[in-house]
Amino acid sequence: MLGFSKRSRCRERRGATIVEMAVVTPVFAVFLAAIMEFGHAFLVVGTLIAAAKQAARFGAVDGISTADTVTHANGILAAAMDTAQTTVLVKDASVFDQPTLPETIDYNDLPNIELQTAERRQLYVVRIEVDYNDVAIVPPFWAKDIQLVGQSVMRHE
Repeated sequence: MLGFSKRSRCRERRGATIVEMAVVTPVFAVFLAAIMEFGHAFLVVGTLIAAAKQAARFGAVDGISTADTVTHANGILAAAMDTAQTTVLVKDASVFDQPTLPETIDYNDLPNIELQTAERRQLYVVRIEVDYNDVAIVPPFWAKDIQLVGQSVMRHE
């Protein structure tokens, strides 16, 4: 034996443990925050998709207007988030009925549709968009200008 007791080795190790904790704890905290933030983002996307599906089904019925459909979507979203931050689009989705789809689709450029006067079997899309920074728990610096989207395509009955 070199003359070191077990107790003195523990005292020497105590300083190393504190340094290791000082290095690991912030990394672990950032990791936990990222998990929470990504989980919240997936929750918001799921809420947007569910609201879009319910609004699209609501709008498929005869006699329901586009404004009624938007109001229905906002009513569903109001339980989860501030609807002033969301954009609800109800657009003609005839582009999806074509044999070949365009390479990119800008949903803002699709023509508006009035569901009360829509033809039977007319394809339309309900799309709900929200900026990630508006719904994030802690707006992350690495995710700027990201938009969360939920949409549903339906045929008018």
